[in-house]
Amino acid sequence: MTARRIGFWFGLVLFALMWLSPPLGGMPPQAWRVFALLLLMAAWWMTEALPLTATALLPFVVLPLAGVLSPREAAGAYLSPILFLVLGGAFLALAIERTGLHRRLALAIVRRSGASAGGLLFAFMAATATLSLLVSNTATALIMVPIAVAVLRAGGTQEGETDGLPGALAMGIAFAASIGGLGTLVGSPTNGIAAGLIERSVGYDISFMTWAAFGLPIVAVAIPLCWAILMRVQGVGRATFDVGAARAAVGGAGAWTGAEKRLLPLLALVVAGWMLLPLVADRLPEDAVEDGTIAIVGALLLFVVPDGSGRPLLNWQEADRAPWGVIMMFGGGLALAEGIGASGLAKWLGEALEGFSTWEPVLLALLLVGLVVLVTEFASNVATASGVMPVVGGLIAATGADPALLAVSAAMAASWGFMLPSGTGPNAIAWATGHIALPRMLRAGFLLDVAGIFLIVGVVWAVGSVVG
Repeated sequence: MTARRIGFWFGLVLFALMWLSPPLGGMPPQAWRVFALLLLMAAWWMTEALPLTATALLPFVVLPLAGVLSPREAAGAYLSPILFLVLGGAFLALAIERTGLHRRLALAIVRRSGASAGGLLFAFMAATATLSLLVSNTATALIMVPIAVAVLRAGGTQEGETDGLPGALAMGIAFAASIGGLGTLVGSPTNGIAAGLIERSVGYDISFMTWAAFGLPIVAVAIPLCWAILMRVQGVGRATFDVGAARAAVGGAGAWTGAEKRLLPLLALVVAGWMLLPLVADRLPEDAVEDGTIAIVGALLLFVVPDGSGRPLLNWQEADRAPWGVIMMFGGGLALAEGIGASGLAKWLGEALEGFSTWEPVLLALLLVGLVVLVTEFASNVATASGVMPVVGGLIAATGADPALLAVSAAMAASWGFMLPSGTGPNAIAWATGHIALPRMLRAGFLLDVAGIFLIVGVVWAVGSVVG
């Protein structure tokens, strides 16, 4: 029996038994039924027993039957302003991909890589992480891996070679794509989902700039750290590679097109809007403009601004590739979080977790992040964030810990899984090159996982003490 079938029947049987049995531990009946829903969704999400988006529809059905929310209230719980930030960011990323602006950036950085194999590796990782700030990690890997393979071939690498630079470059792109996605709210759909769940579960509002204040320092430290781990695990310095031939093979991106020239200032305006919003918010009508508003304005302009060839920067056929399923799954997580609060489950969890109130907040954060990193190695990032954040809300209520320290750390950890080829989209894409030896990936991923636990907590604690 496959893991999916086991997850399906285990989750369904557990849900039915809990629904039909009296509550345990003094839990209110409505909270008990929502707890059953939480376990069912966690089981199905983490084993992908059903498509992730299909599982996200369960709160709309179950919460009204549990007497927690009406159908209208349950439907309303699927919406959040951050949803529009994710959607607008997806449209902007699609426009970057359509115009070829992403490849220009990648090639510009790689051509400045220096004369060593280590320099080439770092340049690819830096380019990948930079792209991943605005383009999804999987799309970034799809962009960068073919360029890397061409460079390896030009440098004399044979097909299937895993020692030295080939294995390091394949893993470096995959790891850097996931790390770079942590830098901004639009870098990965998981970030927006986690931010929305934090706001719904904890009441801690995370803007584009707030997330970047935590995420960008993590990216800035993690990329050199990851590079050092790969250099050691793969023995890049001991291997021979013709960097000169490889750099010559990268080529150039050619002259700037009209579409690129028109898209770049539009992107700059959107990013400037996100950066300036905290400074001008008090001059605008209360709660009239959020990060999602700016993202949607930028997205709408994509359909208006011509690209110089008689068409707009983005048309609907291209925009329709947006991650609609992820957005609906985001809504399911929000609805579940709303049910957890409305049913009294959040309050009960807080009381049950009061034993942790004596722990030092940093130690508690380290334990929490370690558990989340372990879970996300075997479950999708989105599923991990959706299942963990409501529990984090109860933990914060019980301990009185800084919401940023626990919630943001857990949100970052949900995307920090590097050991397995199947763990993330970038890992799978890199594995398909044939240049990765599994034992080395496990070793490098494990070292990065362990280092990441301390890095995430340390950066969030340090930044939180400054901005908090």
